[in-house]
Amino acid sequence: MFVTKKSLRQNRLNNALFLFLFLGIIGLLAWLSTRYHFEADWTANGRNTLSEASTALLAELHDPVTITSYATEDESVRHAVTEVVAKYQRYKPDLSLTFVNPDLEPDTVRNLGISLNGELVVQYQGRSEHLKTLSEQGLTNTLQRLARSGERWLVFIDGHGERKPLGVANHDLGQWSQQLLTKGFKTQTHNLVANPQLPENTRVLVLAGPQLNLLPGEVAIIQQYVSAGGNLLWLSDPSDDAAQHGLMPLAAQLGITFQPGMIVDPTTQILGVSDPRFALVANYPKHAITQNIDTLTLFPQAQGLSFTPPEGWEGQNLLQTEPRSWSETGTMSGKLQFDAGKDIAGPLTLGVALSRTLTHKTSDANLTNADTNNAPAQPGVQPGVQQRVVVIGDGDFLANAYLGNGANLTLGMNIINWLAHDDNLINIPVRLTVDRQLDLSPAEKGVIGIGFLFILPATLAAIGFSIWWRRRKR
Repeated sequence: MFVTKKSLRQNRLNNALFLFLFLGIIGLLAWLSTRYHFEADWTANGRNTLSEASTALLAELHDPVTITSYATEDESVRHAVTEVVAKYQRYKPDLSLTFVNPDLEPDTVRNLGISLNGELVVQYQGRSEHLKTLSEQGLTNTLQRLARSGERWLVFIDGHGERKPLGVANHDLGQWSQQLLTKGFKTQTHNLVANPQLPENTRVLVLAGPQLNLLPGEVAIIQQYVSAGGNLLWLSDPSDDAAQHGLMPLAAQLGITFQPGMIVDPTTQILGVSDPRFALVANYPKHAITQNIDTLTLFPQAQGLSFTPPEGWEGQNLLQTEPRSWSETGTMSGKLQFDAGKDIAGPLTLGVALSRTLTHKTSDANLTNADTNNAPAQPGVQPGVQQRVVVIGDGDFLANAYLGNGANLTLGMNIINWLAHDDNLINIPVRLTVDRQLDLSPAEKGVIGIGFLFILPATLAAIGFSIWWRRRKR
């Protein structure tokens, strides 16, 4: 083919047209990148993307969120803050981030109590919190606490050997309470003998397994609290005391009957648990408390119960043991066997949830006039609000020694969320991190080492030699 002036001009024109179109396409793509945004996260467990828990929470935040980071001009600190907050801004455009140099505004830093470089102040609906540890878990927990409209006080009845909410003993509830604190709840103990008036800010009253009898006047105060519409969590442990430490009037008010004996579940032996006093729950009914639980929950030393909802109340079995379980009414020693004449056959109910919509503030018919007159006035609830009560025949499942078993923690958190009317936050579980460590056997390591050190270089050398040999023969 001969190169002429005409073909040369045509070739140059084609090259210029190609360059023009290429630059035009590049410019168009650059313009589109400013109008549209697309990202893909291919990392293990999507660690560069917000978890479903965080996105579910952001969907519940309808008002703007303001985050102020008090960070110096250190680019590494500001970049780390921006990187974390940007994940939230993709799902919530009205979440804003501003930086303030603490060196330039010492008075503001001193008044706010800023103590760390990069510390965040998160504001939502006029409430604010400080965040010192930068992470998705920390920021999500902060937003979750701010999302709660008002303080959530959990009041634990004290003075009868109950489990301590901040105790460190195996039977106490300290670890569970710490988890509640991170979610915006506040706990306090209350002795009804020292102060018969329950706090006005009581969100949920907790009976955490009393070991001594309550006085009739104390029981009347609790009955009046329930009658007035208060939310209650009752953790009752198996006891030889048929009166449930004086709380049978409360049980009668709620339509609860505690079954004698302790639940024995042979299923635990199949799973390697030698103690027969452990009960397992594997299947859950459809309820707001259990809707995100799909793993086992473990209940040490539990008792069964039954209930007939009083007039105006609705109730549902919340936790039920396996059919092979039974309630052992004899001594818990030796080889345990079901005695059809004495023991109670399973499946057994060990947890119930009760609710009713309040229409007035007056007392229940189940609460006598004498008890009502003797009990101090308790915090009331406005009509139209749903009152909620949960009764569990075991308190050990939330104790420090057993909280980490199965879904015990998730169940405990969901119970409080439901009782505190935070149903929209129940579906926000703790995000789990997958194991990203690659474990190789010695043989696999040897194959990889030989491959990179010898086989791959030899293959490249052979390909190079083949290409050189072919060209040499031309």
